[in-house]
Amino acid sequence: MIRVGVQTAPIDLADALAGIEAAGMGGIASFTGLVRADDGVATLTLEHYPGMTEAALQAVAEAAAARWSLGAVTILHRVGTMHPGERIVFVGTAAAHRAEALAACSYCIDRLKTDAPFWKREATEAGERWVEPRAADDSAARGWE
Repeated sequence: MIRVGVQTAPIDLADALAGIEAAGMGGIASFTGLVRADDGVATLTLEHYPGMTEAALQAVAEAAAARWSLGAVTILHRVGTMHPGERIVFVGTAAAHRAEALAACSYCIDRLKTDAPFWKREATEAGERWVEPRAADDSAARGWE
């Protein structure tokens, strides 16, 4: 089972994990990313390209499912304006054993950081700024090739 979503509503962890656990597999791995308050960030606004973003997340999930023997993959990503501490992304994977679930979860978060079209804008007391892509994200994604 693959579930991907781009949403303005907060991510419900209980619901997301329940969907992964329903696959009946022995190993469940998940990653939850939160908006950080680094450098005085008051809000983070994420924009995306509707349709294209969902397709990119679907492709990441399908690639993970093809690479590892997974019972479930969920990728949920927020868009809109968020505050520090709010959930921005959830990735969950289910496999028969932990090693596959953990590897697939890492793969999904590494790939979506570079493959999905999101644009981030931070607001601080000093003003707003666009967040540039990080070389570390590119390097992590290339590590799976």
